[in-house]
Amino acid sequence: MLNFFKPAPAVERLPEEKIDSEYKKLRLQVFIGIFIGYAAYYLIRKNFSLAIPYLTDQGFSKGELGLALSAISIAYGISKFVMGTVSDRSNARYFLTAGLVLSAIVNLLMGFIPFFTSSVAIMFIMLFVNGWFQGMGWPPSGRVLVHWFSVSERGGKTAIWNVAHNVGGGLMAPLAIAGVSLISTYLGASYIGYEGVFILPAIVAIMVAIVAFALMRDTPQSVGLPPIEEHRNDYPSKSKKTFETELTTKEILFKHVLNNKWVWAIAVANIFVYFVRYGVLDWAPTYLSEEKGFNMEESGVAYFLYEWAGIPGTLLCGYISDKVFKGRRGPAGVVFMAGVLIAVLVYWLNPAGNPLVDNIALIGIGFLIYGPVMLIGLQALDFVPKKAAGTAAGLTGLFGYLGGAVMANALLGYVVEFSGWHTGFMLLVGSCVLAVILFAVTWNVRGQEVVKH
Repeated sequence: MLNFFKPAPAVERLPEEKIDSEYKKLRLQVFIGIFIGYAAYYLIRKNFSLAIPYLTDQGFSKGELGLALSAISIAYGISKFVMGTVSDRSNARYFLTAGLVLSAIVNLLMGFIPFFTSSVAIMFIMLFVNGWFQGMGWPPSGRVLVHWFSVSERGGKTAIWNVAHNVGGGLMAPLAIAGVSLISTYLGASYIGYEGVFILPAIVAIMVAIVAFALMRDTPQSVGLPPIEEHRNDYPSKSKKTFETELTTKEILFKHVLNNKWVWAIAVANIFVYFVRYGVLDWAPTYLSEEKGFNMEESGVAYFLYEWAGIPGTLLCGYISDKVFKGRRGPAGVVFMAGVLIAVLVYWLNPAGNPLVDNIALIGIGFLIYGPVMLIGLQALDFVPKKAAGTAAGLTGLFGYLGGAVMANALLGYVVEFSGWHTGFMLLVGSCVLAVILFAVTWNVRGQEVVKH
């Protein structure tokens, strides 16, 4: 199995006159591949959230469903780290598409076979498996970014790629709602209808996986091109080392990741960023339905707006961190998380009957929260050599998902059930404040200055 994923070997270098044109073509091609491939992961990651209102009608409590939902984050957090170490020694092309197809299969099973949504325990297991396969998306994308894009351009390219979160997450809600309509119309005698939130997004994800596989390549050397640093004369250090030697897992972990204080700093910050991100996102349909009187279609529109607002926000955040703060990501994180704090307060304190204000607040949170999410991933890539990029990103993801997202799913679900939405929002506000403080700790740190070769 590991042989199937092993890195593509270097091949004989192309003639000099072909290198520029081939590089230009393949850089665009592989970027599109990881963009659409990673966007498709989001079609089938959080669609369970849209099934929660239907499942509560079947007798499940919010606490139970929040616990089941937390399985995705638990598995994803562990998998992103474990699979990150595997990805650093794997062919990104095979790794990303295999995870996407396997995740889609899990969703198809949950949609077509009622047994897999018949109890909290079974849903937890299925969502855990789905979350594990979801962990195979980010690390190979990071591997592609660091091999095909050099230091001085990586911030902008990572920001553009990162909006794949929002494209996939934004398209998920309309696809899921369309799936419910199709199942209710054509299979209403056999199914309740909510199963469509799993089925249609999974079918689309498999089709995208095929296209992504056709577009992606592993490393420039595997297609006869020089390392990107050499091609662009853009090295991470004055020694002009490209650091192309594949590392052992021990070297990656103990030489470049676990002893790196800045990786640990952003990993802890990720706990609070993810708690806010998923605390708002995952519970938006339920909160808007119960507290603000939104119906399913209106909640789906709000969910869509939240995700898609992150696209310009992420791009602006990347631009500010590059141009205004000269490669320092901490100040941009402070600015954006302070804005998230204000938007969360508006979302919370706006009384029912003002849907326009609720939607504007959600747009504001979505616009602002994905910038810090992107910055932490970018810092993880910057703080280590490129052969350890997947592992560093995996460690921050481990903290973000096991700490932040799991609390947003399971803890927030039970807090809301027993103490009400106001207590839940107090936790969200506190997390915003702590995220601002931790970003401020990295205020003067510029990533490439701490890389150890």
